Amino acid sequence: MLLLLGTGTVGYASYGHYPGLMAGAGVLLIIGAWSLGMTWRWAALLLYVVAFVASFVLPGHTATVQELLGALLVIGGLGYIILREQGTERELEWQRNTVVALRNGSERLAEARDEQAIIRAGIGILSTLKVAPNLAFVAYRQGTPYILAAKGAYEALLERPIHPSHNDSRSVQADHWVAEEALDLLKKPQRRRYHVAPVYGRASNHLGVLILTRNTDVDFDEEETSVVASFARLLGAQLGQLSAIRELRDANDLTLRSLGAALERRDDDTGGHTTRVVSMSLRLARRLGWDEEQVRALRWGAYLHDLGKLAIPDQILHKRGPLDPGERQVIQTHTTIGYEMLQDLHFLPAETLDLVRYHHERWDGTGYPASLRGQNIPETARVFSIVDVYDALTNARPYKLAWTRERAMAEIRAQAGRQFDPQYVDAFLRMMAEQDDAVIVS
Repeated sequence: MLLLLGTGTVGYASYGHYPGLMAGAGVLLIIGAWSLGMTWRWAALLLYVVAFVASFVLPGHTATVQELLGALLVIGGLGYIILREQGTERELEWQRNTVVALRNGSERLAEARDEQAIIRAGIGILSTLKVAPNLAFVAYRQGTPYILAAKGAYEALLERPIHPSHNDSRSVQADHWVAEEALDLLKKPQRRRYHVAPVYGRASNHLGVLILTRNTDVDFDEEETSVVASFARLLGAQLGQLSAIRELRDANDLTLRSLGAALERRDDDTGGHTTRVVSMSLRLARRLGWDEEQVRALRWGAYLHDLGKLAIPDQILHKRGPLDPGERQVIQTHTTIGYEMLQDLHFLPAETLDLVRYHHERWDGTGYPASLRGQNIPETARVFSIVDVYDALTNARPYKLAWTRERAMAEIRAQAGRQFDPQYVDAFLRMMAEQDDAVIVS
């Protein structure tokens, strides 16, 4: 309504040559157009200018100096207000986009499970911010810089190594050198303006550089470079945290592997049981399509599966000959004892603890310690039990001689649906048959 009223008043004032009324109508026009967006505001101001000029085109109308100065003041004042508001809105929109991008990006970074996923999420955040059309993250692999994530013109150069040009002998670890070489990969119109931000992890550990280029001559302003620097710190922190977690897992893995090796020294005179069951279990799990977290849980469980035997007396553990019912009952406690001993290791996943506790359960429900049946037996325990029994059959024990490979596989096949999950038995037997074929071919 205000816009229509202002338009009509401007027309009337122009026709009747009423400069004061026209100025008021111009302000009314701007107010009416304000909520409709920046384009409408400029259109309203232009309408006022056109009406003012038209008022002097009509016969009998002449403009005084005061009227011209008044019109210029109105036009200048309204134009200044619109320009200032345009800058404010652009700044607010940038801030909103920055907050939204960083919030959503932080969630994506937190959900990322590997280095490449973190880097891709990071480049995605910068792309959302629209700081620059061409983006690249360059990091080092065995001392050689590679473009590991990219947007825009850099996408065609993904996974490309960056080598010194012109037999340059400068260090490939220098950010300025890497940036120069990465920039040279683009055509000059694609890199009229650029910005380079280093990415650091924990303890100032250098992880790589972010490179941003523009196709225009608009420089990166202080606010944009500040946001990019903040994002680089966020990306570096996430990559550093992942590296710390990986180092901790590696340390955990080494510790558990050493513990498993120490355990088998007490239980297995011939040695090698833990190494064999770990290797075979992992091959079977990967054949079944398990992800790396499941595989890691299985590996740790394989290291620790007989931890509870530390509490079993030597005269029972190393008895040469069959165990009596009382001795058998004692040795069966090793599953729950091992499970209880591991309760304070909070980094162990539930699947690892399940394997330790339930790897002697049977598919038909006659196993121990809980007489679980079928798929109620945890998956890691179902897979591992096949491998554990196969290794026990094919290697000598104080109470038995080693079985042949063929006899052991026949026993595993016979126990499908009784002791073992039939589906996993099929996968295990196919895996062993393929291994035999590979040996014959070689």
